[in-house]
Amino acid sequence: MRLSTKGRYAVMAMADLASHSNGSPVALADIAERQEISLSYLEQLFGKLRKGGLVKSVRGPGGGYLLARPAPQTRISDIILAVDEPIQTTRCSPGSPAGCHNHKGRCLTHDLWEELGNQIYLYLSSVSLGDVVERRILGSSGMFHGVAGGGPSVAAQ
Repeated sequence: MRLSTKGRYAVMAMADLASHSNGSPVALADIAERQEISLSYLEQLFGKLRKGGLVKSVRGPGGGYLLARPAPQTRISDIILAVDEPIQTTRCSPGSPAGCHNHKGRCLTHDLWEELGNQIYLYLSSVSLGDVVERRILGSSGMFHGVAGGGPSVAAQ
């Protein structure tokens, strides 16, 4: 999957905004400091997030940014797509009938990676910013980390 720092940082910044706003605008400088992200980079990201309708800017003293809609109504996929971060798992151009091989054919594993991309998108669409802020993400997938041999062992009876 090609998910660069742009998508990750946008989600991190939006989660910070959601958790620190409390109805008041949050300054990008504060988000930049807490998340250790360059202020100029955040300014670029928030310009895209504003155009995508995910944040509102408030000018003047005490200004900053607010969520445009409640965190539970903001999908993680919306954030990533707002900053022009396509979820791409193949080498081929998305939606193109031509493959990545020199003869324009698709590789044998193309459908595998394409479906992985679809599953990632479905997952990110099922998770809200509220889920992230309330730490409701970790589920059964955690049981697969660190398991040697591809799966849990079953004791002999």
